[in-house]
Order: sequence, then C-alpha cells, then structure tokens
Amino acid sequence: MGKITFYEEKNFQGRSYECMSDCSDMSSYLSRSQSCRVESGCFMVYDRNSYMGNQFFMKRGEYSDFMNMMGMSNGIRSCRMIPMHRGQFRMKIYEKENFGGQSHEMMEDCDNIMDRYRMNECQSCNVMDGHWLMYEQPQFRGKMMYMRPGEYRNFMDMGMSGMKFMSMRRIMDMC
Repeated sequence: MGKITFYEEKNFQGRSYECMSDCSDMSSYLSRSQSCRVESGCFMVYDRNSYMGNQFFMKRGEYSDFMNMMGMSNGIRSCRMIPMHRGQFRMKIYEKENFGGQSHEMMEDCDNIMDRYRMNECQSCNVMDGHWLMYEQPQFRGKMMYMRPGEYRNFMDMGMSGMKFMSMRRIMDMC
C-alpha cells in the first residue's frame, strides 16, 4: 500500500493531506500543494484535476518544491497510486493513432524507439500487462505519461495534444 503526504507550502509547511489511494481533485483537502513526502509506494501526480495535464512520477522520497524541481507552477491538483505489478510486462506500440502504422510488441524498457524499431513516433498503444511510463524524448527524458493496462487509441484524448513518445520504461520494484 502506498502513502503520500501533500503540504500546502514549500518545504513541508502549512496544512497537510495524507493520501493512500487515487485522488481526482485535491482542492477539497488543500487550497494548493507545493511539496510532498512519499513514505511508501509509487504515485503519479498531475498539475490539473481528474488526472490531466503534466504528469510526474514520484517514488519514495521528499519533494520540497514542485515549482523548482518539476516546473509545476500550479502545484499538484490530483494523484494516482500505482499498484505494484508482479509478472511479465507487455505493451504493443503503434506509430499512428487508432493503432495504425508500424507496430511492435515490447516486454522490456526501450530508451529510443527510433534506434530500436525505426519508428519515428508512438501515437497509440495497447498495454496488456504491467504499468509503464512513456517519455516524449529518447533516454527517458521530457514529459511523461503513465500507462496502465488498457487501450490508448489517441494520446490527444488524454490531454497530451501534440505529444509523440520516443522512449518507454516499465514501472517495476523501484518504489
């Protein structure tokens, strides 16, 4: 089970809210969130309500200032706990939206889809097993998106307009 504590101010100051599950709108608990501590588990945090907007992966540790660390000027507005997955990881990536174009099935991390698969971009995917992070740039850099099992026909529908993902990483026992 995961546990994360959010604070209204930087450096763990002000009112706090302890969370051990998904929270789609933190405004009913805190007016804003500028820092947090992850005591256990892994979480994705979002700068907009309903798990939308920029996403950031949080594992055990202290995050004293979101604005300077991650460029989150509005702080955290929602969070999602990432369940630990034991077993194999499988995801099929597609070059175009709606599962179009070139496709490849992945079972391991890929630091650059252009080098490995000769794909220019990834615009849709089907996550069959495990939980994954997808990054807009090679080498696991840039904006990221959390993918849990399911079909993702169009990343624009998820609030990621114009995003093209170039590297993918499994979320394993790193929490």
